Amino acid sequence: MDGSPTATQALGRYGEDLAAEHLLAAGMVLLARNWRCPQGEIDLVARDVDGTVVFVEVKTRAGTGFGEPAEAVGRLKARRLRMLACRWLLENRQGAAVDLRFDVVGIVRGRGQAPRLTHLRDAL
Repeated sequence: MDGSPTATQALGRYGEDLAAEHLLAAGMVLLARNWRCPQGEIDLVARDVDGTVVFVEVKTRAGTGFGEPAEAVGRLKARRLRMLACRWLLENRQGAAVDLRFDVVGIVRGRGQAPRLTHLRDAL
């Protein structure tokens, strides 16, 4: 393997870049991107304008043949994201009384079309 990303990895990276730009345009501050620990990864962590810490799962698809991207975030993924959020909070000392939110950003990038972004706040 030559180290270059696969088409799926490149699409995922594109989606995360677009989601990060969207959050920044909404006035959020990015606290972490692709945060990893042995149990998994959080795509984006941001602080909203009201101080809420937002954990964001980003799903990017080339089409909707298998449904909308956000539909790929089921119960198990939501449970894992909550567990990872607890770990992130412990490692990043955000204070005892911090508000949390779990969002999903879904992106569809059809061939030859402008990307369509859907931001589901408090989705999980």
